[in-house]
Amino acid sequence: MAKKELFLKRTYEIVNELKIPLIDERVYKNININDSRCTVVLTFEFDEDESVIRGFLGLADYFHTVVIKQKDKFIIPNGTVLFELKSK
Repeated sequence: MAKKELFLKRTYEIVNELKIPLIDERVYKNININDSRCTVVLTFEFDEDESVIRGFLGLADYFHTVVIKQKDKFIIPNGTVLFELKSK
């Protein structure tokens, strides 16, 4: 299985396990995220270590917010902080 496929599959599995709301291409028609309004953009990179995914999704659980999938990355918006998870 390719690295990006593994990344997407494991992220979806953990999202379902933790019961975190996920918004992806099946739900929205178009999304524009204006990261210039954010004061901090924190990026997590998956390199076959599942703890990175769990730590990222733990933030969504902690802040009681949603996870947005945009192409091959996942985003958690939280005020002026934007958390991103992507694969190397």
